[in-house]
Amino acid sequence: MAAAWPELEAAARERRRELCLPGAAVAERVAAGGGRLPAALLALPLLQSLELSGCGALRELGPGLAAALPALHTLVLRDNALGPAGLGAGLGGPLPALRLLDLSGNGLEALPAALGGPEGPGGAPGAAPAFPQLRTLNLAGNRLRELGPGLARAAPQLQALLLSGNRLRALPGGLLPPAAPPGAAFPLLSRLEAADNEMEELGAGIAALTALKSLDVANNQLKELPATLADCPRLKEANFRGNQLKDKRLEKMVNGCQTKAILEYLRAGGRGKGKGESGREEARKKKREKQQKKDGGEGEQDELEEASKLLVKVLHISENPAPLVVKVSPGIKDVRPFIVCCMLKGVNLEPGNTLKRFLSMQTELHEDICVKRTAATIATHDLQLVKGPLIYDVQPPDGLKITPLGRKEIKAKDLLRQLQSEAEEQRKQKKRQNISGLHKYLQLLDGKDNYPCLVDAEGVVISFPPITNSEKTKIRKDTRDLFLEVTSDTSLQICKNVMDTLILKIAELNRLTLENKDSGSDHESDALCGPVDLNPSQTVQPGSIPLVVEQVRVVDTDGNLKVLYPSKTDLTTVSSLLTVIR
Repeated sequence: MAAAWPELEAAARERRRELCLPGAAVAERVAAGGGRLPAALLALPLLQSLELSGCGALRELGPGLAAALPALHTLVLRDNALGPAGLGAGLGGPLPALRLLDLSGNGLEALPAALGGPEGPGGAPGAAPAFPQLRTLNLAGNRLRELGPGLARAAPQLQALLLSGNRLRALPGGLLPPAAPPGAAFPLLSRLEAADNEMEELGAGIAALTALKSLDVANNQLKELPATLADCPRLKEANFRGNQLKDKRLEKMVNGCQTKAILEYLRAGGRGKGKGESGREEARKKKREKQQKKDGGEGEQDELEEASKLLVKVLHISENPAPLVVKVSPGIKDVRPFIVCCMLKGVNLEPGNTLKRFLSMQTELHEDICVKRTAATIATHDLQLVKGPLIYDVQPPDGLKITPLGRKEIKAKDLLRQLQSEAEEQRKQKKRQNISGLHKYLQLLDGKDNYPCLVDAEGVVISFPPITNSEKTKIRKDTRDLFLEVTSDTSLQICKNVMDTLILKIAELNRLTLENKDSGSDHESDALCGPVDLNPSQTVQPGSIPLVVEQVRVVDTDGNLKVLYPSKTDLTTVSSLLTVIR
């Protein structure tokens, strides 16, 4: 007898468009069904978003998924046990509305041709794209060794391709169709991540990706970088750290994350190049100028961008007489092990709608770079209300007490039960077919015996990631100094990347406030979730007043350093938009 699926019955009855099945809770039923998705799932034709992650029993999707769910635009299948046969020819057919596909952490060793796997003799270059709207494809954390050109044809609108943590030997390798002119394949691909692979070659074909803005090939086995990298007209951010480059001068630039300097060095042919290389550089220069004209004066735009960079000053921990320290308890490693913190001083949230924009910006980051809080979670606090030292700890669900934003003090288990009840009420409302707010993150704690929390010196829980902050440290319009916190159960680098972006977004908002003196008529009360003393002898334009980022140390219980943020190599992912004064 087939296992009952009340979640699917409710979704069908309520005509839901969004469905999230917690992996740990459904693993037994998936195993009983032969390791594939239940057939009842195919009776939900209105479904637009489907997530099933963390289910070690899920080995294949089963037939008919694409045909049964034509409206699907988001499909997240992270940290399962999917095999290549379980994906079918793509995903069993074309998905014309699919925009995000996440297959990370599945241990895949091969892919169907439509997803970038090696093509067999049956490759069909003239076939209609299987994923014409696909924007983001996440294949990180698998065991892929090679890629084929089928993805370029199947997903012509792809903007982000995430390949970190595989076993790739070369890039772009077979990813680009043979003899394809520059810009013909992946004309919109702006973000390519392939860190932590086994790459020995970064090919000259990388210049064919004319829309590329961000490239990450850290922690590979590269010995040199191709000069054609300098021909990528939009490349702003590049991470080559963790490779064994032969050119030591270039390696020094790489370790300093000086993307612009690296590209200029490659453009000049590096050190010790002869006249032949100079001739090739002249040809590349003409090609680059032609491309920039085609892009509408990209060179002039670069100069404008350089002139308008934001300023951030880093205050070293040794310059602070009372530095803030976060101690990490041993138990956190099995729950949510990674945390990065810093202090940001000099923000102005008072004018008009600025605070509302600040909170909206956090929500957007949670949806985007934090991948709906599955990759990382941001918490922001009023620094003046934070009592250090802090402890990043774990507590049982019935022992952890917090005063959530906008609520009274409550135990964690009761808070989650309350939020779940609210979510069910939302679903029953006629016009609310999707859950929203905090409710959609509840499944991130499924199966946890202990919950992560950040506790202040008074023993008060000020943060309960990935769910909520505490009312005690809530940010208000008169807040001037912030304590920023990013946590993750995935990696420390993700925490740093998110923190880099968060600081950039706050700096952008702060400059907008200073320049425009936003005079909106928003009179909202305190929302959920001291000026910096600059050198008085300096005359600084309002838009260029730097925020001050103060370092925060994260240590173990014995005081041994685990992470210091920002270090010399941090804030590099946003270096094209941010000038850091150290």
